[in-house]
Amino acid sequence: MPRIYITTPIYYVNGDPHLGSAYTMLITDTLARYYRARGWETFFLTGTDEHGDKIEKAAAAAGVSPKALTDRVSASFRAAWDDCDITYDHFIRTTDEHHIRYVQEVLARLYDTGDIYFGGYQGLYCFGCERFYTPKELRDGKCPDHLTEPKMIEEETYFFRMSKYQERLIAHLEAHPDFIRPEGFRNEVVAMLREPIGDLSISRPKTRLTWGIEMPFDNRYVTYVWFDALLNYISALKHKGEDVFERFWPEAEHFIGKDILKPHGVFWPTMLMAMGEPLYRHLNVHGFWTVEGQKMSKSLGNVISPLDMKAKIGLDAFRYFLLRESVFGQDADFREDSLHARYNAELANNIGNLVSRSLAMQDRYFQGAVQPLSDPMPEIDQRLVAAFAQAAAEVEQHVTNLSLSRALEAVFRATDHANKYITETAPFTLAKDPASLPRVGAILHNLLEALRVSAQLLTPFLPDTCEKIFAALVLPDERKRVYDLPWGRAFAPGHQVQKPQALFPRLP
Repeated sequence: MPRIYITTPIYYVNGDPHLGSAYTMLITDTLARYYRARGWETFFLTGTDEHGDKIEKAAAAAGVSPKALTDRVSASFRAAWDDCDITYDHFIRTTDEHHIRYVQEVLARLYDTGDIYFGGYQGLYCFGCERFYTPKELRDGKCPDHLTEPKMIEEETYFFRMSKYQERLIAHLEAHPDFIRPEGFRNEVVAMLREPIGDLSISRPKTRLTWGIEMPFDNRYVTYVWFDALLNYISALKHKGEDVFERFWPEAEHFIGKDILKPHGVFWPTMLMAMGEPLYRHLNVHGFWTVEGQKMSKSLGNVISPLDMKAKIGLDAFRYFLLRESVFGQDADFREDSLHARYNAELANNIGNLVSRSLAMQDRYFQGAVQPLSDPMPEIDQRLVAAFAQAAAEVEQHVTNLSLSRALEAVFRATDHANKYITETAPFTLAKDPASLPRVGAILHNLLEALRVSAQLLTPFLPDTCEKIFAALVLPDERKRVYDLPWGRAFAPGHQVQKPQALFPRLP
């Protein structure tokens, strides 16, 4: 049985879920649903990153303990993803005892092998990113993400011998050109590796930071938040059992935003090499979302909440817009007019209209009872069958390449063909002649098949909508999920379907 291990970044608990984190979750949830439906053994991981400077300072400002703060915010993330019907298999927290034990186990092992050593360090530190920057990485002397000047820090620290594995990582990237996708982000990592990467400071003194995992060989220090957080991808699997780890880790597909490319593209693979573990299969990097051309900001009041969007237009419509409007790896812009246009043109007028018209005619002319197909099948019917066969092939190709927008485009091209098929065959006109009713029944049977295949292909993208379509078609589970079921085998003559309901009422 094929397998896939899908991971999101673990979200830092210094803010609530928003458009950026929701986008990652909807991409990964769509892929998890897609592969599960096709019989793949799937493990889908998400969670929260709960240690570090920012959490300790935020807790102090709020007058609560770091643990109390992280408990509250982590719970809000989990509740948000549950309310958004995200089908994760495990939610990890870096404050979980099993994770802390695993981090300390790895630290002790690498210390014993000599890949962790003690030394002095001076560098430019961004407290927002919780990492050191080289002068070349700064933009006009400032952190490129937070646009603040980093602070020069000099302290004793433990180092991970990251530079020891630099050439080996370069060789892996050369041998596996799709290791980091899309290619532009791979090129960024290759550019980083053209310069000496040095060794990685992986501890913080307790005189400066106490909220972290204690170094197992020196209780004066806690672990650098990235060295702690990255290990979640393995600690979660090992918590489920060594057999789970052995089955899924070789199939790991990481999904991240482009702001955390260096930790995942440089720190993490060199850590894995030192640990003696295989590298992940792919690092999949997506772009950022802006809102009406501006960066999201609480001060601007333009932060998009996934739960607010669910209440406003429905979760499936929100899912559809994010997946259809974006190209994986590129930045995208959230605009109300674009959302409104796609909703009405593609959801209401295309798939919504197709479902409504097809089921309404089936009820009006045959009281919901399915009629036989035409034999032989006219060319116009064959073209409809071919349109959906092509859509199915394109969806598989595009999902494999993470082109989710193009996969949706392929299905909606087929449903558009079905709407035109209604116009061209004109069953509402033919039905005026009783002698033409067998042909009307065959046309509607074809349209019901079009709805079935549409729902199968769209289920990972629009799960609630497709369940409504399947319910209206009154299909048993075994016929819902058979993707290679031949056209015309889903509905026996006499099968009863339900009356239509409005899936996507038009927005004013």
